[in-house]
Amino acid sequence: MEPVLIVLVVLVVVAFIALIKTIQVIPQASAAIVERFGRYTRTLSAGLNIVVPFIDTVRNRIDLREQVVPFPPQPVITQDNLVVNIDTVIYYQVTDARAATYEVASYIQAIEQLTVTTLRNIIGSMDLESTLTSREVINAGLRGVLDEATGKWGIRVNRVELKAIEPPTSIQDSMEKQMRADRDKRAAILTAEGARQAAILRAEGDKQAAVLTAEGEAQAAVLRADGEAAAIRTVFEAIHDGNADQKLLAYQYLQTLPELAKGDSNKLWIIPSEVGDALKGLGGAFTGLTGGAPTPSAPPAAPAVTPVTVDKPLTPPTEGTARPRVEPTRQYPTIDPE
Repeated sequence: MEPVLIVLVVLVVVAFIALIKTIQVIPQASAAIVERFGRYTRTLSAGLNIVVPFIDTVRNRIDLREQVVPFPPQPVITQDNLVVNIDTVIYYQVTDARAATYEVASYIQAIEQLTVTTLRNIIGSMDLESTLTSREVINAGLRGVLDEATGKWGIRVNRVELKAIEPPTSIQDSMEKQMRADRDKRAAILTAEGARQAAILRAEGDKQAAVLTAEGEAQAAVLRADGEAAAIRTVFEAIHDGNADQKLLAYQYLQTLPELAKGDSNKLWIIPSEVGDALKGLGGAFTGLTGGAPTPSAPPAAPAVTPVTVDKPLTPPTEGTARPRVEPTRQYPTIDPE
């Protein structure tokens, strides 16, 4: 009985192993390559699959999801003979599991080497400044070349990104100095523009203030002139309405004479000729008051004219002031009221 029991146990174990090898469960977004006696038979898709045990062999399981592969920095020489280190990231996806298995030995290594060679060809035709500012152009060039080369491998390159472009340390220092100088230049230009704009605004403000001040002074002068004209007109109308006689005018002349001599700068003053007529009228008024009356038959005698010298004494000039001009003594006629 013991040998039979052993055989049964062996058969159960073999059947269990055969069952395990017969049933293949493939996860979602995955594929498996099946070979029969070393030859490709079919590709297993996601789900439950049945294979012939001990005849069919599952060689490789491939992930069909999009993969991200970062590559280490690669030294690349630019057109102006500068060595820069460039980090790249490749986004790819396996579209054909059979081609990815049999068309290339290691598609990851193949993509890396193809990326390096293509990157050197593209960067070699560009200078450093273009390399730093043309990432989109480099990405598009890499993607085009990789997508074309990896199509027969059953791989689609979705995106190619440059993580970093590192120029030499000396070049970085020079670039920092250049950028600092450029920023200082822009700051100086902005400061000068601000000062210029402020000066223009101040000048415009001063101009407007001067114009407004001049307009105000002109209006004030016009108003003062109008007021003086109105005052003169009122006085003139009052005199004519009051019918002032010669006596009042003579009295006003006598009150005005002291005003002519006021002021320290008046060295010489002149009696107007109209004062004679005023004094004559005033003399006649005084004669009427004292009781004397001229004879109607004989015309009045001509008044005696005696020369009178009217000169204000000169004061010696003080130190630091200009010497006043001395007018020669002139004689003016005076009217004797008697």
